[in-house]
Amino acid sequence: MKAVLQKVTNASVEVDTEISGSINHGLLVYLGIHEDDTGEDIKWLINKMTQLRIFSDENQKMNLSIMDAEGEFLIVSQFTLQASIKKGNRPSFTAAAKPEKAEQLYEEFLEALKLKMGTTIQKGKFGAHMKVSSVNDGPVTFILDSKNKF
Repeated sequence: MKAVLQKVTNASVEVDTEISGSINHGLLVYLGIHEDDTGEDIKWLINKMTQLRIFSDENQKMNLSIMDAEGEFLIVSQFTLQASIKKGNRPSFTAAAKPEKAEQLYEEFLEALKLKMGTTIQKGKFGAHMKVSSVNDGPVTFILDSKNKF
């Protein structure tokens, strides 16, 4: 499971001219699900995302987690994170989970994150064409990969 985390002052996702999710302060997360991903990948990624100390404290040092900073999550599924571009010029998506498995793990991810945060999680729409808008804060961006934990 790969995730691109962007610290934002606000972000929203639009599907068919309607806003499906929006946040004011927190993390915009693009989530790509690999064909070999399991519940263990979900658990590791959520623990890492919620414990990363990437929000500023009163001294403007990155010392607070999203939970400490009372931030929000906007999760957007993005299978292209699993693309391989090693050969040729056309991306290969063979490592991405098939839609049925990916959607199931995406929903499990959202539910587990909701339980961990104790609040509603904003999201895009799985498999839809989405328009994502955001104002990056910093910018602060991190890439997490559950297959590359160490």
